[in-house]
Amino acid sequence: MKRTLVALSLVVSVAVAGAGCSSDDDGPKLVVYNAQHEQLLEEIAPKFEKKTGIHVELRNGSDSELAAQLIQEGDASPADVFLTENSPAMSAVERAGLFAPLEAAATDPIPAQYRPESGLWTGFVARSTVLVYNPSLISADELPPSIMDLADPEWAGKVSFSPTGADFQAIVAAVLDLEGEDATVAWLDGLKVNGTVYDGNNVVLESVNSGEIATGIEYHYYWYRDQAESGENSDNSELYFWGNQDPGAFLSISGAGVLKNAEHPDEAQEFVAYLTSEEGQQALADSYALEYPLNPAASLPDTVKPFDELQPPTVAISDLDGDKVVELLSNAGFVL
Repeated sequence: MKRTLVALSLVVSVAVAGAGCSSDDDGPKLVVYNAQHEQLLEEIAPKFEKKTGIHVELRNGSDSELAAQLIQEGDASPADVFLTENSPAMSAVERAGLFAPLEAAATDPIPAQYRPESGLWTGFVARSTVLVYNPSLISADELPPSIMDLADPEWAGKVSFSPTGADFQAIVAAVLDLEGEDATVAWLDGLKVNGTVYDGNNVVLESVNSGEIATGIEYHYYWYRDQAESGENSDNSELYFWGNQDPGAFLSISGAGVLKNAEHPDEAQEFVAYLTSEEGQQALADSYALEYPLNPAASLPDTVKPFDELQPPTVAISDLDGDKVVELLSNAGFVL
């Protein structure tokens, strides 16, 4: 809760200093409030600029910070487009009534389950929840059939996670949506007793890999990305994918939306349509990020578990309640 209040009080100074992707002042310049990975958009935005001649200025920050900033700015926001890592921040801005309906060119390429029924924003990439584990400390047949089992007493001292970030908070939001508040509270209380808290998912990965802790909750791409780069922080670990529509198989959706008071609405629609197009989606798939593209025409390298082999639960992505999750995490004793 303190983190949310700080974000609300400091939004004027947080995340507004972003580097534009082009120094050319000719033509329209989109202002994109970007809470997706900065490196990813710095790779993708120039491709859009080259294709369209439309310049992009990225203003980077976290999901919660930029969502709070948009809500505070309201109709006076300079943002044309909002991008997030996880969907709860999109839902918060949607509930504030700040999005314009997306055109069919932006939404049609993405399957319906990865965008809200409202048509006010769309998913464009996804990240699968996983359990990274160290085989020297725990065998694959000892891993739990459900993420909910990690709250059981036998998991004391065997699990880690990073509760301060939007990634874990989105996972909690899915548990809340799928299992209800009482079960979520009990799960968080169990994790508080059993778990080791780290600051950041890369630290979780490094700690499991080094043998400091047996398992860690995170998204798939941290492990795959380290494998692609060097394997230094992942070679001693493996990934365990939950299935059977378990909450632990949750797919977190990164969202894209156009602000209803965008200065350049047509160009903003074109930018989101590029992100969801076959060309844009394959560019995302070919990037360093190794997140799952949501347009079926694009795919990741075969070194990553295929998207069609995942068995995620069905979650109404517009219903994920980030504010409630922050309250529950705070009540459980996690400092955010």
